[in-house]
Amino acid sequence: MGAAGLAGCDRLSQTDWFPRVLGSAEKLNQRVATLVTGRKAMAQEFTPADLSPSFRSNGTSNPDNPEYQTLAATGFADYRLEVAGLVAKPRSFSLADLHALPSRTQITRHDCVEGWSAIGKWEGAKLSALLDAVGPTAKARYVVFRCADPMNDDGTSPYYESIDMDDAYHVQTILAYKLDDKPLPVANGAPIRLRVERQLGYKHAKYVMRLELVESFAHIGDGNGGYWEDQGYQWYAGI
Repeated sequence: MGAAGLAGCDRLSQTDWFPRVLGSAEKLNQRVATLVTGRKAMAQEFTPADLSPSFRSNGTSNPDNPEYQTLAATGFADYRLEVAGLVAKPRSFSLADLHALPSRTQITRHDCVEGWSAIGKWEGAKLSALLDAVGPTAKARYVVFRCADPMNDDGTSPYYESIDMDDAYHVQTILAYKLDDKPLPVANGAPIRLRVERQLGYKHAKYVMRLELVESFAHIGDGNGGYWEDQGYQWYAGI
């Protein structure tokens, strides 16, 4: 989910009560998810008959970022997903590289904190397969997703999101490059977006440009694990 145009989430984050509600629920959310369903439990999957007529674009729909616009103009032929941090073999992946990784197709429901939902068919590289290719070190605890959404006046983007290694290795966690059997549209996060199906929509980072494996968030943003988390949203948004 991009951030620049996400007016509904922004309005909620600026209230006095909403961040407190999210914060107080986070530990309970994570505890319940672990005790009741387990971290390996699957999100519900649907049939083609359940697909929404269209999948809404929320937040940023076309990043006003010169680097991104150049990539989009050539159909992302020169796109590279950089993977660095606490890995044995840092490397970059082209779209062809990502398509060559073991993949997964799933029809799932996207639930937004604003109150809307949509069901889409996603296809993408298993994040677990990408991680196997780079070899996380023993200290790696989180995967941080750096995105192309421009947020600063100078066009740079502090927009980021993160998940832990349990979710990173979950079978339904993919780097999606197709939506409803077509290449992922720009409005929905092309060329790559995260699908982490057991969490709310704001965790599903769009326009992913770089992955970093880290031990903590101490030197990233405000240290809370994501752009919206820095505004008061809970880090664990399990549903």
